[in-house]
Amino acid sequence: MTPAARSSVPKPTRVQLFVTCLVDRLFPDTGFSVATVLERLGLEVFCSPLQTCCGQPAFNAGFLDDARALARHTVDVLSAAPDPVVIPSGSCGDMVIHRYASLLADDPAYADRARDLAARTYELTRFLVDVMGVTDVGASSDARLTYHACCHGLRGLGVDRQPHELLAQVKGADVVPLEEADVCCGFGGLFAVKMADISSAMLARKLDCIERAGADTVVVTDVSCAMHMNGGLHRRGCPIRVRHIADVLAGPEAKR
Repeated sequence: MTPAARSSVPKPTRVQLFVTCLVDRLFPDTGFSVATVLERLGLEVFCSPLQTCCGQPAFNAGFLDDARALARHTVDVLSAAPDPVVIPSGSCGDMVIHRYASLLADDPAYADRARDLAARTYELTRFLVDVMGVTDVGASSDARLTYHACCHGLRGLGVDRQPHELLAQVKGADVVPLEEADVCCGFGGLFAVKMADISSAMLARKLDCIERAGADTVVVTDVSCAMHMNGGLHRRGCPIRVRHIADVLAGPEAKR
């Protein structure tokens, strides 16, 4: 999206945060970081307590009826208000933006609503850069950062330049390149369980690249990939840590 196109998009004053299962259950601080960054831009953030899983695990496992049931519920919850939906995850974002429409295409009560929801749903960094038109969100850090491009965000949603533009404006940070930054870390949700040996080999290759980068923090847009890589780094006894970009952008003052 060009700067001219960005400026023509009306900026919202209120957003819905779809927090995702892993953030809710395992990384709640990241959810607070997302809210902090959005509120710093003057946005009112609403997070419905009726949210559940988006249905991606069921979809990936082939349980399409279960995935449709979760998709319908999510459409109902996020259609209670017309505000944009922000998701701090490329994988869950891809599910809502791309998979709901196909899952519910033959459902006369939900097909149009699923397409409407998809049109106003954004992965976090795309929302910040392409909708709000900002790259400097007031972030600062003394860390040496590098960026790993999570698969669903990059390949499913085309999220590429947005995280780089945001990290370039983090005051005091030293951003260094990561070899094979666009190569999968090996998590892939159920893939890491069903294909553990392949997943472990992919992770080992990714960790080798991370250690060669010379950064102390790897930035990602999905906590699932962060969880996978942090586990591998911990087992290696490596002090490098992987953090969601919202945690880097929010800083230590993130509201809890």
